[in-house]
Amino acid sequence: MALSTDAPPVWFITGCSTGFGRALAERVLQRGYRCAATARDIASIKAIVASYPKHALAIALDVTSRAQLEHAVAQAEGKFGAIDVLVNNAGYGYNAAVEEGDDGEVRAMFDTNFFALAALIRRVLPGMRARGRGHIVNISSVGGLVGNPALGYYNATKFAVEGLSQALAKEVGPLGIHVTLIEPAPFRTDFQGRSIKFMDNPIDAYAQTAGARRAQLRESHGKQAGDPVRAADAIIKVFESPHPPLHLVLGKIGLERVREKLKEHLRSIDEWEETTLSADFPKP
Repeated sequence: MALSTDAPPVWFITGCSTGFGRALAERVLQRGYRCAATARDIASIKAIVASYPKHALAIALDVTSRAQLEHAVAQAEGKFGAIDVLVNNAGYGYNAAVEEGDDGEVRAMFDTNFFALAALIRRVLPGMRARGRGHIVNISSVGGLVGNPALGYYNATKFAVEGLSQALAKEVGPLGIHVTLIEPAPFRTDFQGRSIKFMDNPIDAYAQTAGARRAQLRESHGKQAGDPVRAADAIIKVFESPHPPLHLVLGKIGLERVREKLKEHLRSIDEWEETTLSADFPKP
């Protein structure tokens, strides 16, 4: 079934039970778009779609299950005919210094934050290619650009999303498909309270680094400057733009951190330029 070009675009959003995903699903539907909202517990999202029986679909989805992923995409395509905007939002954090990390916890987080995201992109791309249009929105983080103590493994999943998305944008751009990385600073969602796993056995040597960061995250929960509804509006604005960005940092704190990271990086590049250039074979 081909999507009519004058029909409202279809959004497929993962992780809609709380936070960014929930706010975005609600705003998309209020805007008149169609939406397949997904969550592991379908009961948590039924209220979102109840008022929009023709434009909304609630789907149970654990993104790490390839069978559920296939079924969820098939359900959305069966109801709406196509997926125009894929928003990879599902994910969680793990708080541990690198030495404190548990291999099983790290691999499980990568399965959700990176491998499931990549699998969903592969499943949705053929339809977008066939129609010659589409938009893939990957929810990264300022932590995908700037590493922080106690969050190294989480940072690693988001750095991986950044690298994949940058390559993907170059591959699918000529095919009419946009890619955008959303890089939020701390936002007032349940992420820091509900979606971060904390390791159980801290090492005293990291009390002033990873330990201090861990305490700061706990203390700041519920006080973050970022508004998830305004973030949702920003993501919709990106989709509606004729020239959407590859990167969009959200929040003043994030903007300051990224700018400082870039300045620091450029300072280091300039300082070591002579050594950098000396690594090439001498010119004849």
